[in-house]
Amino acid sequence: MFLVGLTGGIASGKSSVIQVFQQLGCAVIDVDVIARHVVQPGYPAHRRIVEAFGTEVLLENGDIDRKVLGDLIFNQPDRRQLLNSITHPEIRKEMMKETFKYFLRGYRYVILDIPLLFETKKLLKYMKHTVVVYCDRETQLARLMKRNNLNREDAEARINAQLPLKDKARMANHVLDNSGEWSLTRRQAILLHAKLERSMEYLPLRLGFLTGLAGIASLLYLLTRYLLPSP
Repeated sequence: MFLVGLTGGIASGKSSVIQVFQQLGCAVIDVDVIARHVVQPGYPAHRRIVEAFGTEVLLENGDIDRKVLGDLIFNQPDRRQLLNSITHPEIRKEMMKETFKYFLRGYRYVILDIPLLFETKKLLKYMKHTVVVYCDRETQLARLMKRNNLNREDAEARINAQLPLKDKARMANHVLDNSGEWSLTRRQAILLHAKLERSMEYLPLRLGFLTGLAGIASLLYLLTRYLLPSP
Protein backbone atom coordinates (compact mmCIF):
# COMPACT_ATOMS: atom_id res chain seq x y z
CA MET A 1 0.00 0.00 0.00
CA PHE A 2 1.16 3.56 -0.67
CA LEU A 3 0.11 7.01 0.50
CA VAL A 4 -1.35 9.80 -1.61
CA GLY A 5 -1.25 13.34 -0.23
CA LEU A 6 -4.10 15.52 -1.45
CA THR A 7 -4.29 19.27 -0.94
CA GLY A 8 -5.74 22.40 -2.46
CA GLY A 9 -6.60 25.94 -1.44
CA ILE A 10 -9.51 27.93 -0.13
CA ALA A 11 -12.52 27.56 -2.47
CA SER A 12 -10.57 25.33 -4.87
CA GLY A 13 -13.04 22.45 -4.47
CA LYS A 14 -10.87 20.04 -2.47
CA SER A 15 -13.71 18.87 -0.23
CA SER A 16 -15.89 18.05 -3.25
CA VAL A 17 -13.08 16.05 -4.85
CA ILE A 18 -12.55 14.15 -1.59
CA GLN A 19 -16.23 13.19 -1.68
CA VAL A 20 -15.76 11.74 -5.18
CA PHE A 21 -12.89 9.54 -3.99
CA GLN A 22 -14.96 8.40 -1.01
CA GLN A 23 -17.86 7.54 -3.33
CA LEU A 24 -15.42 5.45 -5.36
CA GLY A 25 -14.62 3.47 -2.21
CA CYS A 26 -11.23 5.03 -1.51
CA ALA A 27 -9.71 5.13 1.95
CA VAL A 28 -9.42 8.77 3.06
CA ILE A 29 -7.77 10.11 6.22
CA ASP A 30 -8.44 13.74 7.17
CA VAL A 31 -5.32 14.99 8.96
CA ASP A 32 -7.20 18.00 10.34
CA VAL A 33 -9.64 15.64 12.08
CA ILE A 34 -6.69 13.73 13.57
CA ALA A 35 -5.10 17.00 14.70
CA ARG A 36 -8.28 17.91 16.59
CA HIS A 37 -8.58 14.39 17.99
CA VAL A 38 -5.09 14.15 19.53
CA VAL A 39 -5.56 17.32 21.63
CA GLN A 40 -8.75 16.15 23.31
CA PRO A 41 -8.77 15.84 27.13
CA GLY A 42 -7.14 12.64 28.30
CA TYR A 43 -4.61 12.49 25.47
CA PRO A 44 -0.87 13.13 26.04
CA ALA A 45 -0.79 16.15 23.71
CA HIS A 46 -3.59 17.84 25.68
CA ARG A 47 -1.70 17.50 28.94
CA ARG A 48 1.55 18.76 27.42
CA ILE A 49 -0.16 21.77 25.80
CA VAL A 50 -1.64 22.80 29.16
CA GLU A 51 1.76 22.35 30.82
CA ALA A 52 3.44 24.48 28.15
CA PHE A 53 0.86 27.23 27.63
CA GLY A 54 -1.14 27.27 30.87
CA THR A 55 -4.79 26.77 31.72
CA GLU A 56 -5.74 29.96 29.87
CA VAL A 57 -5.88 27.87 26.68
CA LEU A 58 -8.73 25.76 28.09
CA LEU A 59 -12.46 26.15 27.58
CA GLU A 60 -14.83 25.58 30.49
CA ASN A 61 -15.38 21.94 29.42
CA GLY A 62 -11.63 21.24 29.37
CA ASP A 63 -11.20 21.31 25.60
CA ILE A 64 -8.40 23.33 24.04
CA ASP A 65 -9.55 26.80 22.99
CA ARG A 66 -8.09 26.81 19.48
CA LYS A 67 -8.59 30.55 19.04
CA VAL A 68 -6.76 31.46 22.25
CA LEU A 69 -3.97 29.03 21.44
CA GLY A 70 -3.74 30.40 17.91
CA ASP A 71 -3.44 33.94 19.26
CA LEU A 72 -0.67 32.86 21.61
CA ILE A 73 1.48 31.44 18.83
CA PHE A 74 0.66 34.10 16.23
CA ASN A 75 3.90 35.72 15.07
CA GLN A 76 5.73 33.75 17.79
CA PRO A 77 7.98 31.24 15.95
CA ASP A 78 9.36 29.74 19.17
CA ARG A 79 5.91 29.09 20.59
CA ARG A 80 4.66 27.74 17.27
CA GLN A 81 7.63 25.36 17.14
CA LEU A 82 6.89 24.24 20.70
CA LEU A 83 3.27 23.49 19.82
CA ASN A 84 4.32 21.61 16.68
CA SER A 85 6.82 19.55 18.68
CA ILE A 86 3.94 18.48 20.93
CA THR A 87 1.26 17.77 18.34
CA HIS A 88 3.10 16.55 15.23
CA PRO A 89 4.47 13.29 16.73
CA GLU A 90 0.98 12.43 18.04
CA ILE A 91 -0.58 13.26 14.66
CA ARG A 92 1.93 11.01 12.86
CA LYS A 93 1.24 8.14 15.27
CA GLU A 94 -2.53 8.37 14.78
CA MET A 95 -2.06 8.72 11.03
CA MET A 96 0.05 5.57 10.90
CA LYS A 97 -2.47 3.68 13.02
CA GLU A 98 -5.31 4.61 10.68
CA THR A 99 -3.18 3.78 7.65
CA PHE A 100 -2.29 0.35 9.05
CA LYS A 101 -5.99 -0.43 9.54
CA TYR A 102 -6.59 0.21 5.84
CA PHE A 103 -3.51 -1.84 4.97
CA LEU A 104 -4.91 -4.83 6.83
CA ARG A 105 -8.21 -4.41 5.00
CA GLY A 106 -6.41 -4.76 1.66
CA TYR A 107 -6.53 -1.21 0.28
CA ARG A 108 -3.95 -0.49 -2.40
CA TYR A 109 -3.56 3.16 -1.43
CA VAL A 110 -4.76 5.66 1.15
CA ILE A 111 -5.50 9.34 0.51
CA LEU A 112 -4.41 11.79 3.18
CA ASP A 113 -6.30 15.08 3.11
CA ILE A 114 -3.59 17.54 4.19
CA PRO A 115 -4.40 21.26 3.81
CA LEU A 116 -0.79 22.42 4.43
CA LEU A 117 0.99 19.57 2.67
CA PHE A 118 3.47 21.78 0.79
CA GLU A 119 3.63 24.57 3.37
CA THR A 120 4.88 22.49 6.29
CA LYS A 121 6.53 19.71 4.23
CA LYS A 122 6.48 17.53 7.38
CA LEU A 123 4.53 14.69 5.76
CA LEU A 124 5.81 14.95 2.19
CA LYS A 125 8.45 12.27 2.69
CA TYR A 126 5.73 9.70 3.42
CA MET A 127 3.78 10.40 0.21
CA LYS A 128 4.27 8.29 -2.91
CA HIS A 129 2.02 10.64 -4.89
CA THR A 130 0.85 14.21 -4.31
CA VAL A 131 -2.34 15.68 -5.74
CA VAL A 132 -3.46 19.31 -5.92
CA VAL A 133 -7.05 20.40 -6.56
CA TYR A 134 -6.43 23.53 -8.63
CA CYS A 135 -8.47 26.37 -10.08
CA ASP A 136 -7.37 29.64 -11.63
CA ARG A 137 -7.23 32.68 -9.37
CA GLU A 138 -10.25 34.50 -10.80
CA THR A 139 -12.41 31.40 -10.43
CA GLN A 140 -11.13 30.90 -6.88
CA LEU A 141 -11.86 34.53 -6.06
CA ALA A 142 -15.39 34.45 -7.50
CA ARG A 143 -16.25 31.21 -5.67
CA LEU A 144 -14.92 32.49 -2.36
CA MET A 145 -16.81 35.79 -2.64
CA LYS A 146 -20.05 33.94 -3.39
CA ARG A 147 -19.59 31.16 -0.83
CA ASN A 148 -18.57 33.39 2.11
CA ASN A 149 -20.43 36.53 1.04
CA LEU A 150 -17.18 38.55 0.97
CA ASN A 151 -16.20 41.65 -0.93
CA ARG A 152 -13.29 41.38 -3.36
CA GLU A 153 -10.75 42.94 -0.99
CA ASP A 154 -11.51 40.53 1.88
CA ALA A 155 -11.55 37.52 -0.45
CA GLU A 156 -8.19 38.49 -1.95
CA ALA A 157 -6.72 38.88 1.53
CA ARG A 158 -7.75 35.32 2.44
CA ILE A 159 -6.34 33.90 -0.78
CA ASN A 160 -3.10 35.85 -0.40
CA ALA A 161 -2.63 34.38 3.09
CA GLN A 162 -2.10 30.95 1.47
CA LEU A 163 0.57 29.51 -0.79
CA PRO A 164 -0.62 30.21 -4.36
CA LEU A 165 -2.34 27.28 -6.05
CA LYS A 166 -0.13 27.66 -9.12
CA ASP A 167 2.93 27.06 -6.90
CA LYS A 168 1.33 23.98 -5.34
CA ALA A 169 0.45 22.69 -8.81
CA ARG A 170 4.11 22.92 -9.87
CA MET A 171 5.16 20.79 -6.89
CA ALA A 172 2.50 18.10 -7.24
CA ASN A 173 2.65 14.81 -9.15
CA HIS A 174 -0.97 15.17 -10.23
CA VAL A 175 -3.18 18.23 -10.76
CA LEU A 176 -6.98 18.07 -10.84
CA ASP A 177 -8.11 21.25 -12.60
CA ASN A 178 -11.40 22.42 -11.09
CA SER A 179 -11.57 25.71 -13.01
CA GLY A 180 -14.40 24.60 -15.29
CA GLU A 181 -17.44 22.36 -15.22
CA TRP A 182 -17.75 20.04 -12.23
CA SER A 183 -18.38 17.04 -14.50
CA LEU A 184 -14.88 17.52 -15.97
CA THR A 185 -13.29 17.67 -12.52
CA ARG A 186 -15.16 14.56 -11.43
CA ARG A 187 -13.94 12.71 -14.51
CA GLN A 188 -10.34 13.70 -13.73
CA ALA A 189 -10.72 12.28 -10.21
CA ILE A 190 -12.19 9.01 -11.54
CA LEU A 191 -9.36 8.62 -14.05
CA LEU A 192 -6.73 9.30 -11.39
CA HIS A 193 -8.31 6.71 -9.10
CA ALA A 194 -8.20 4.15 -11.92
CA LYS A 195 -4.54 4.97 -12.55
CA LEU A 196 -3.61 4.59 -8.89
CA GLU A 197 -5.56 1.35 -8.61
CA ARG A 198 -3.63 -0.09 -11.58
CA SER A 199 -0.30 0.89 -10.03
CA MET A 200 1.90 -1.92 -8.75
CA GLU A 201 3.59 0.35 -6.21
CA TYR A 202 1.69 -1.28 -3.37
CA LEU A 203 3.24 -4.71 -4.04
CA PRO A 204 6.74 -4.38 -2.48
CA LEU A 205 5.42 -3.43 0.96
CA ARG A 206 2.63 -6.01 0.90
CA LEU A 207 4.97 -8.78 -0.28
CA GLY A 208 7.50 -7.77 2.34
CA PHE A 209 4.82 -7.89 5.02
CA LEU A 210 3.61 -11.32 3.91
CA THR A 211 7.19 -12.60 3.72
CA GLY A 212 7.76 -11.39 7.26
CA LEU A 213 4.62 -13.14 8.47
CA ALA A 214 5.69 -16.34 6.74
CA GLY A 215 9.10 -16.09 8.41
CA ILE A 216 7.55 -15.62 11.85
CA ALA A 217 5.18 -18.55 11.27
CA SER A 218 8.10 -20.79 10.23
CA LEU A 219 10.10 -19.77 13.29
CA LEU A 220 7.16 -20.51 15.61
CA TYR A 221 6.70 -23.90 13.97
CA LEU A 222 10.37 -24.81 14.44
CA LEU A 223 10.35 -23.62 18.04
CA THR A 224 7.23 -25.66 18.73
CA ARG A 225 8.84 -28.76 17.19
CA TYR A 226 11.98 -28.21 19.25
CA LEU A 227 10.42 -27.34 22.61
CA LEU A 228 7.46 -29.71 22.72
CA PRO A 229 8.20 -33.37 23.51
CA SER A 230 7.59 -35.88 20.76
CA PRO A 231 4.56 -38.19 21.28
